[in-house]
Amino acid sequence: MSEYQYYEFQAIDRPLTKDELEQVRALSSRARISSTHFVNEYHYGNFRGDERKLVEQLYDAHLYFANWGSRRLMLRLPTTLLPARSAEPYCVEDALTCWTRNGHLLLDFAYSAEDGGEWDFETSFTLASFTTLRTELTAGDLRPLYLAWLSALTGWELEEDVNEDEYTSTVEPPVPAGLAQLTGPQQALADFLYIDPHLLTAAARASGAAPSQAVDKDALAAWIRALPQREKDALLLDAAPQPGPALLARHRAASHGTAEPSTTTRRRSAAELLDAAHEVRNEHTRQQEQARAEARRAEQLAHESHLDHLAENAEQAWQDVANLIGQKQPGPYDAAVTLLKDLREVHDRAGTPEEFARRLHDLREQHRGKPSLMRRLTDAGLTTR
Repeated sequence: MSEYQYYEFQAIDRPLTKDELEQVRALSSRARISSTHFVNEYHYGNFRGDERKLVEQLYDAHLYFANWGSRRLMLRLPTTLLPARSAEPYCVEDALTCWTRNGHLLLDFAYSAEDGGEWDFETSFTLASFTTLRTELTAGDLRPLYLAWLSALTGWELEEDVNEDEYTSTVEPPVPAGLAQLTGPQQALADFLYIDPHLLTAAARASGAAPSQAVDKDALAAWIRALPQREKDALLLDAAPQPGPALLARHRAASHGTAEPSTTTRRRSAAELLDAAHEVRNEHTRQQEQARAEARRAEQLAHESHLDHLAENAEQAWQDVANLIGQKQPGPYDAAVTLLKDLREVHDRAGTPEEFARRLHDLREQHRGKPSLMRRLTDAGLTTR
């Protein structure tokens, strides 16, 4: 069984220097390396570098996945834009860890399936799907952090040795707005972390509407005018050439339609969320079964209508069978067999199965020299025995 591992790093806020590039090149002779990018794939062996240290020192984002199920996404952001205290409530063992280093907050999203799950040789990811999460987080959108907490909860539900008291005592972190309308990168993260969609639906019930992505420039201008001069200067630097994440985050936090997590909604326990997810899953199953039943009823009604029409034109249908057989081709043979099966139902409904058997016998006798047709009739149960 072949192993596969994918490593990707990206420098976003600044390119690597010449010395830093040399440092990275020494870690791999086969990687695709530039001043902003590092990509390598392994079908045997392992990466010689320390991913954590590389993100702490050089890169702003890192993606890793292996075909046995392990997945990891690391993001580095300035603590001035996202302080550790904002991320810590969402941290949970094996799903999300955070720490600070040299003025940066580092977020480590992880999913592990090294417990004997099936190997995945088809799924692949690229870091480009996730880098916009940095911008969302620095603008005050904490949905990616809550998704990591849900990923841990998804894993707990699958474990057999988790104490039920742990579910009851574990309380969810603040619920961000917009869980029912994830952005593209956030949905990619939910898929990456294998979050149960029913659990996400249940969690979203306590989440407000997603904040508008449009900026009310008049409201923004009025808010800026009220800021102290020193803060205006700092935010102006961040905003050039367009409003940056720090400016937008502070404006949204000060506005009525803030994206900040709800502090008034009662926080649910892990057990309550898992129970709610179970209800969502059951309701989803019920709706699917109802839809299938309705589809079967519609199909049956359509079939009955087709048989009614066929009964009114039975002689023409028998003639159509003869014409189809007369073409001596596989496709028309199949169509003739289908029509004969419908005619059998028509005669059964009319109480004349003997007439159908007689006409079928005559047809088989007439065309007994056509082995392909005979085989099709026999396979369809259209025999005279």
